[in-house]
Amino acid sequence: MQTRKLGTTGPEVSALGLGCMGMSDFYGEADRAESLATIAAAVEAGITLIDTGDFYGMGHNEMLIGEALRTLPRERLTLSVKFGGQRAPDRSFLGFDGRPAAVKTALAYTLQRLGVDHIDIYRPARLDPAVPIEETVGAIADCIKAGWVRHVGLSEVGSETIRRAAAVHPIADLQIEYSLLSRGIEDGVLQTTRELGIGITAYGVLSRGLIGGAAPKLDAAGDFRGHSPRFQGENLRKNLALVAALRAAAAEAGLTPAQAAIAWVAAQGPDIVPLVGARRRERLAEALGGVGAALTPAQLAALEAAAPKGAAAGDRYPAMQMATLDSERG
Repeated sequence: MQTRKLGTTGPEVSALGLGCMGMSDFYGEADRAESLATIAAAVEAGITLIDTGDFYGMGHNEMLIGEALRTLPRERLTLSVKFGGQRAPDRSFLGFDGRPAAVKTALAYTLQRLGVDHIDIYRPARLDPAVPIEETVGAIADCIKAGWVRHVGLSEVGSETIRRAAAVHPIADLQIEYSLLSRGIEDGVLQTTRELGIGITAYGVLSRGLIGGAAPKLDAAGDFRGHSPRFQGENLRKNLALVAALRAAAAEAGLTPAQAAIAWVAAQGPDIVPLVGARRRERLAEALGGVGAALTPAQLAALEAAAPKGAAAGDRYPAMQMATLDSERG
């Protein structure tokens, strides 16, 4: 497994990270035993970056990873945790809390659920519009001084917020959606992170399964894609046509669409680490075949021609969630 360094101040991690959200939430029911086996297989394959959020399954995902960690080498792993998402018992979202006291309280529960004494990268899941980012980052910096956290990360914020955060404490990485079908970070955010020496951990590299080549079963209980604009009606039809073109371009490169999508993101720069949300070992094995693929300039161009920038139909989140994305403001 190749490695990449997250920014100028962040840790060195595997060139592919494992995002564990789908093992607990948002994509319908998951198999606990298979999830644990997939995490173990990822670590055995050399993946060291494990990403979660304290609100994924209302703590379930952290407890799942904590169970996996009992038999895994913690010292070799980089645990990345998002916090701040507020949820109700009916699983609905209530907003985001970035207050300093909330930061430290959330961290206390996270350490307990994971069964560890520190988090490697701690990041607010979204910008809390009621709390200056300087206060939120300052609270994480306090946690670093106390030994509970190693690095500050950010998630889905725009250039102005990134600069303000970096003025308080060095930022290891920005976690943000980036794929052949979601290239918004190329319009300012990526330039800002590179100027400041901040890495990118890219989620959604397979566009939530779209680039896998098959339409998901959108009637599955708990699958948020049933409400996602890109999976609705005419939007879905247009996006699946893009995926068909991507499949042909990927085949020319000797790759599956998923492998080509991962390889394309990885090829956008050594400061970018793709995250894959594999929930099963066979999907993980396929993804591993993408991170090691070296695409030629012609193959990269063919993939981009198959899915030109801005060609995806529909926003990447429903309108209410889009409104929470500071990153959409550039």
